[in-house]
Amino acid sequence: MKVLVVEDDRLTREGLVETLCNEGYAVSQAEDGEAALEKFATERPDFVCLDVMMPRMSGYEVCRYIRQQDDQIPIIFISAKSEEIDKVVGLELGADDFIVKPFGLKEMMARIRAVTRRCLGRDAADTQEAFLMGDLEIRPAELRVVRRNKTIDLSLRDVRILQLLFEKRGQAVDRRVIFEVCWGLRHVQNSRTLDQHISQLRKRIEVNPKSPQIIKTVHGVGYRFDPT
Repeated sequence: MKVLVVEDDRLTREGLVETLCNEGYAVSQAEDGEAALEKFATERPDFVCLDVMMPRMSGYEVCRYIRQQDDQIPIIFISAKSEEIDKVVGLELGADDFIVKPFGLKEMMARIRAVTRRCLGRDAADTQEAFLMGDLEIRPAELRVVRRNKTIDLSLRDVRILQLLFEKRGQAVDRRVIFEVCWGLRHVQNSRTLDQHISQLRKRIEVNPKSPQIIKTVHGVGYRFDPT
C-alpha cells in the first residue's frame, strides 16, 4: 500500500516516513504543496498524510485539488493548528481525519491503520478471506488476528508474513524470500532485522513466545508454519 507524506518540517516528515516504512507501507514524500501534487499525479498513492501550513501551497489547497481528481482517496491532515474551526475546515474539504501536533506515534499509527482497513475493505482486489493458523483466525482486510474472542492488531508487514507462511505451510521459508515478499525486492536488510521483527510478532500472537507454535524457527534457513 502506497502512502504520500506531505510535510515541510524535515524531522517530522522523516519520522513519519521511517515509521510507515517499518509498518510495511511503500512511502513517498514531499516537502511542499506543489511537490505533493506532482507526486500525487505520478505515483497515485492509496492515501495521503497532509500538513496544513506549508510553503508554496497550503494543505487545504492540496486537499481541494486532490478531491477534484479523486473523491475516494483517504486524506489525513496533520497540523499544529488546533482550533476547532481548523478541524472543521479540513473535514469539510473532505479529509478523513485531522491529527494535531504534537502527536504520539501510537496514536498516529492507530489512525493510519483505521484508514488502511477502510482502503482494504473498499478495494476487493486487496481484500483476502480470513484463514486459520492453529487457534488464530487471521483477518487480512482488518489488519487483525483473533484468538478466543481476543482481538490483536497487526501491521501490514505482520499480515504479509503470516500470509506468506500460511501459503507455504509445511515448508521452510528462506529469510531471503521473506525479505523479498514482505519488505520489497529492493529493500536490503539483514537477518537480525527479520529475527527481531519475528520476535516482536511472536510476543503478540503466540500463547508462549518461548515455545512458538505458529511461527517456528528453521535453523540456518528461516521460518515455517506447520498446520495441524
